[in-house]
Amino acid sequence: MSLPSPTRRGRRPVRALAAALLLALLGTVTACGSSSDGTGSASSGASADSGAFPAKVATKFGTVTVPSRPARVVALGWGDAETALALGVQPVGQSDWLAFGGDGTGPWAKGRYDKSPQRIGTLEPEYEKIAALKPDLILDVKSSGDRTRYDTLSKMAPTIGVPKGSDQYKISWQKQTTMVSRALGLADEGRKLIAATEAKSAAAAKAHPEFKGRTITVGSRTSSGWGAYVQGTDRVNFVQALGFRNNPDVDAKAGASFSVDVSEENLQMLDADLVVMAPIGVKAAKISTDPLFTSLPAVKAGHSVVFEGDSVLSRAFATNSVLSVGYAVDHVVPLFAAALK
Repeated sequence: MSLPSPTRRGRRPVRALAAALLLALLGTVTACGSSSDGTGSASSGASADSGAFPAKVATKFGTVTVPSRPARVVALGWGDAETALALGVQPVGQSDWLAFGGDGTGPWAKGRYDKSPQRIGTLEPEYEKIAALKPDLILDVKSSGDRTRYDTLSKMAPTIGVPKGSDQYKISWQKQTTMVSRALGLADEGRKLIAATEAKSAAAAKAHPEFKGRTITVGSRTSSGWGAYVQGTDRVNFVQALGFRNNPDVDAKAGASFSVDVSEENLQMLDADLVVMAPIGVKAAKISTDPLFTSLPAVKAGHSVVFEGDSVLSRAFATNSVLSVGYAVDHVVPLFAAALK
C-alpha cells in the first residue's frame, strides 16, 4: 500500500487513496487585462519574461517548446492550477485533487477566477473533456510522471510534465512555479512569487527557533492503513522549510513512492519530536483514539497534531502551492508550536 499523497479522487467521488495521499490549455493572451471569459489571459499585473516565446521548459520527457503565449490552459497536476492563478492566468480546465468543489481551489485562491473552469479527473484525466477544451498548453507538472499519460496529453497540446527525478508528485512548489511561469512566459513574475513566499516561511522559522533540528513525522491513515511521507513531497518540504528534520526512520524506508507504508506492528516508527497526521477517507478519531497511536511517546507527551479530514487547514498543509504556503504558515504553524510546548 502506498500512502496517499494528494487525496486520491478520480473523476468525482473520493477514491480510497492507496496507502497515503495523492494528487491547462492556452492560445494567444495579452500581457494585460484580466480574462472575463475564462480563456486564461494574464492579469494586468503580470508581465512576460523578456524574450519569452518560444518558451522552452526542460522535463523528464525532453525539452517542451511553447511556441507562443498560450490562451487556453488546462491544469492537471497537483497544485498546477493554483500556480497558474498566482501568475494571473486562469485555466479553462483543472483537476480538483482535494475536492474543494466550486472552482476547485482553496480559499487562498478565492476570487481569482472570473469564470469557473471545467472540472477534470485527477488520477484518470478525462481526455475527451480535455480535448473538447481545445487547449494550447497543458500543465501536468506535479504528477505521477507516467509516460502513457504524458504521451496522450502531448498529442493534444504542448504538455509540461514532471521534471527529471520528480515522479510520484515529488517536486517542490518552487520548481513547480518555475516551470509553470516559464511555460506561460512569466518567468520574472514567478521568481518574485517564489522569493516572497520563501521569505514568509523563513520568517516563520526564525520566529520559532524551537523547530530547528527537531524530528517530525508527517503521515496519514486511510481505510487501508497507516503511512508516512518521505523527503521531496509536499508536506515534508513544508515542514523542512520551517527547520524540522524528517523522521530518519521513515526516510530510511523510502522508495520510489511519495510515502511508505507503516504496519500496526511497526507503528512505533512514527514516533518523533512532533507527529502530524491526517485522516484520508476515515474519521480523525480513527487516528486520535487508536490505542497504538496514543501509545507513541510523542503522543503521550502531547506532541502531536491530528487534522480533521476535510478541514481547510489540512488541505492547505497538503496542497503546498505557491498560493497555499502562506495560508498554511499563518494557520498551521501555530498548531505545531502549541504541540511542542
